[in-house]
Amino acid sequence: MLKTRTTAATAVLASLVVLSACGTERSGSDPGAGSVAPDVPVAGAHWAFDTVTVAGKETRAPDGAHVEIGKDGRASGNSGCNGFGAEVSVEGDTVTVKQQQGTEMACPGERGAFETVLRKAFTGALKARVDGDRLTLTSSDGENVVALTSEPPAPLNGTEWTVESLLAGQTASSVPKGSEGKAHFVIDKDGKVRGSLGCNRFSTTAKISGRTVTFGEITTTRMRCTGPEMALETKLYDVFGDSATYELSHRGLTLTAPDGSGFAAVAKPAPKAAAS
Repeated sequence: MLKTRTTAATAVLASLVVLSACGTERSGSDPGAGSVAPDVPVAGAHWAFDTVTVAGKETRAPDGAHVEIGKDGRASGNSGCNGFGAEVSVEGDTVTVKQQQGTEMACPGERGAFETVLRKAFTGALKARVDGDRLTLTSSDGENVVALTSEPPAPLNGTEWTVESLLAGQTASSVPKGSEGKAHFVIDKDGKVRGSLGCNRFSTTAKISGRTVTFGEITTTRMRCTGPEMALETKLYDVFGDSATYELSHRGLTLTAPDGSGFAAVAKPAPKAAAS
């Protein structure tokens, strides 16, 4: 009988040891001591990169740099130039990122510099802190810090879109070097379109039916454009001069002409909430 009681007590003790080892526990005089801390809520949101700090040097993210983390642990994003994939697991306040291959477009200047530091910092086991719509990911040694902000989806109409890359069938390429960030446009709710083709300003109209946008007659200013601005302007003029299929992806937009040519654009960053 004594042996039976001892065996039962040992089993109970073993169970308690196992339970105490699982999850992240609260300790001390906290009334919730012994409970498991919930996982940080990072899945199901579109996170825009704000800054990345590596070894004390902070680099600001270009417009369009973001990551979306699915509830299945699969993540996709863009460094501001190249797209990338990743596997993300969350346990308590630890977010573990395993980067995967992405596109391989040349990223000049500041975009290339940001992509380099992002690859160094956005990987491995990172401590996460969520404060409202802000997310901070910090490496275990505190040397690398990634700051992000959750952003809402952007509608087709009323959003300022900046052209980021050119499309040719299934292939995407950077805009001509020297023309980055110069082409942008807005499709107003009343169907009026206005913006810049990279050098000249333009206006037209847009009639939307399903996923097709039919543009009206296009008018432009008459500045002389040479070099990269002219190369970009010619490509965009062809798209805005006809009809195109559009596709929205949270804060990204593609417009593709019937011949497969087109461009990808990103929404102007949402206003940041004022610090309290």
